Amino acid sequence: MEPPVMEPAQPSTISEPARPCQAQAGVPVLTLRSQGRTDPGRMRKSNEDQFLIAALGKALQIENTSVPQGEVYYAGPHGHLFLVADGVGGSAAGEHASALAVNVVENFTLDKLSWCAHLRNGDGADQLLAQFQKAIKLADAQLFQETERHPELRGMGTTLTLAYALGNELFIAHVGDSRCYLMRGNLLYRLTRDHTLVAEMVRRGVLQPEEAAQHVFRHVITNVIGGTDPGVQVELHKLPLESGDRLLLCSDGLTEMVTDEEILGVLRAEPEPARACDRLVDLANEHGGKDNVTVVVAYFDKPG
Repeated sequence: MEPPVMEPAQPSTISEPARPCQAQAGVPVLTLRSQGRTDPGRMRKSNEDQFLIAALGKALQIENTSVPQGEVYYAGPHGHLFLVADGVGGSAAGEHASALAVNVVENFTLDKLSWCAHLRNGDGADQLLAQFQKAIKLADAQLFQETERHPELRGMGTTLTLAYALGNELFIAHVGDSRCYLMRGNLLYRLTRDHTLVAEMVRRGVLQPEEAAQHVFRHVITNVIGGTDPGVQVELHKLPLESGDRLLLCSDGLTEMVTDEEILGVLRAEPEPARACDRLVDLANEHGGKDNVTVVVAYFDKPG
């Protein structure tokens, strides 16, 4: 498993998480505030982006009992799920692909994820990441099944960037060129790699980073859910969260229009996630709004 990109810092500046789902002795679980927003932008008539923010917990529904009590009891939440997906394929195909992928991951998480029980042992974090990897591969398979039933959708695909906050730990699963950022200590770290032809050329040293921004092939995605070739490759990461962390998931409609420095400025200046979302989307549109833009922002702070 590759470490997060963690630019501009080195991956080793953030240690590997200890035992997820169990707060370290004397360390309270962080509070969370989050918000998301999607916008078609100024150049597109339709919006092929999707996002999801969900709290996962447990529920006990009483069907029959001799003890006087309520009908439903809730426990949790045990974790928070964040998703951003950017559909490709044109017209309704891209919108359908991104929505289908989000639904598949959402349902898989609800039905198959065994919550905290399997995280008590030492390899629990890897097990959880494997579950999300399986969910994304299932979404890939279902997109191809959908195109078999509806040939007019053939070639549809979607990026998907997923973050799952459990206790004070963060788990990331990623496909495509949407991104996950973390602001910590007034620095902005990019936790995911772009799965594009140009990004791969930069990583191999064939292309200089300053040449990539305007390269004619910068939008050619090499790894998506669905598309023309089955067999998606899922990028996985894990890291501990700290008080003051600011998390951002976004489609490339933001990062094509807004610089990392501007993103950092917004996350640092805006005290509320909703205001940060509004400002980021507004900046993308002010700079041209050439694509759909979607952002999900989460703020982690000390309890109380």
